[in-house]
Amino acid sequence: MTFTSWQFGIFVTVVFGLYYLPVLRTFQVHLLVLASLFFYGYGQLELLPMLAIAVLGTHLFLTLALRRRTIWLPIGIAFNLTLLAFFKYKLLFVTPTAATLSNIPAIDFLLRLPLPIGISFFVFHNISLLVDLTRRAEKPPPNLTSVFLYIIFFPQLVSGPIMQAANFMPQIKPKFLVDVEFVEAAKWTITGYFFKVYVANNLNTMTTYMDFPFYETVQWHDKWLLLILYSSQIYADFFGYSSIAVGLGRLFGYRLPENFNLPYISASFSEFWTRWHISLSSWLRTYLYIPLGGNRCGELRTYLNLMIVMGLGGLWHGAGLSYLTWGLLHGGLLVIERPFAGTLNAANSTTLRAVRVTFVFLCVSILWIFFKLPNFEQATAYLSGMFTHNNSPRTVHLSYALAALYTGPVIVQHLVPKALLARLTANAEPYLYGLMVALMYVEAGPDAAFIYFQF
Repeated sequence: MTFTSWQFGIFVTVVFGLYYLPVLRTFQVHLLVLASLFFYGYGQLELLPMLAIAVLGTHLFLTLALRRRTIWLPIGIAFNLTLLAFFKYKLLFVTPTAATLSNIPAIDFLLRLPLPIGISFFVFHNISLLVDLTRRAEKPPPNLTSVFLYIIFFPQLVSGPIMQAANFMPQIKPKFLVDVEFVEAAKWTITGYFFKVYVANNLNTMTTYMDFPFYETVQWHDKWLLLILYSSQIYADFFGYSSIAVGLGRLFGYRLPENFNLPYISASFSEFWTRWHISLSSWLRTYLYIPLGGNRCGELRTYLNLMIVMGLGGLWHGAGLSYLTWGLLHGGLLVIERPFAGTLNAANSTTLRAVRVTFVFLCVSILWIFFKLPNFEQATAYLSGMFTHNNSPRTVHLSYALAALYTGPVIVQHLVPKALLARLTANAEPYLYGLMVALMYVEAGPDAAFIYFQF
């Protein structure tokens, strides 16, 4: 069940209607947990026991770590990382479709299980829960129902935002219909669906020409166009999902963090990572970069920490050379710019900032190739094809008009200042959201899975 399916619309309507019934108020958390289990098990029922084991195991280790943190916290973290490593990286060593694997039925069953949707996100939630609550030495530990809700709350279960336990757990309390921010929830939800259905899904039909072997029929200049289109697509797709999640959270009385803040106007790579997938960047900084020493142990150690964090961030997205390359190259860019950050930031020039923004955007876009094409050889072939003429007799020509039409919302959102945009739409805001709904209805792109579902 995806956010864009009619089944999900019925699901949310039913859960929302039951959630605010006065007679069920004391069972609101239980209702959300059951709804989230239903949402996750819909279509992949065999993975519900694995999800239950992850949550129950984390709750057990949390209880033990609150007594002896130095022993049980590392074990609890290792338990979660083992789950992540087994499901995410087993394909490096086994082929689940092979006729025989270990010849041990129980192990073979586990090896043949598909990658659980959202495992990277709920494992990070588990680790945040262990670290945050044991750091505060919270006693008694939160009850199991609250732990379940934090980890599997359905709006954020599959692709985040990754909310730290210290920010979510205090929000678990009775909710009242009178307190629902309907207008804000509607704005977030409509915006999210618009960017997914109209922008991302339509761009997806065009960026299929980045896949092998289709990119062999595209000329070098159109490969550059596809690069820009994919940058817009992956942003619109994930920004759309995150916005829907924030809107749904508001409906049920929970404030999830904003996950994007106009990342493509960043004038440095460090700024980009404060604007793109903010919840992941915050998680990596809080639970990995700072524990490694951050920037407190000298320049060389700082550079090493940046490379480690970004390299692991790449592998978090997937087990493959392309993802590792993507992460390490981002780490390298952060290392290279770091000594010059002070000088560049002191230069208060609109022209210089525009040049820097363009440069950062192009570098980030080029690195998205390793996301779009997880096969490293295909990624490098596409990259080299951006600088060489294509002699294929079956050359495909892309529509620049359609490209402008579908990337327009991303461009306007990034390049028109927020204050000016607010003034321009102050009296026309209802019509603007109405236009977005209309475009979703008449010009929706073919349905496509959210890109980050694979992570």
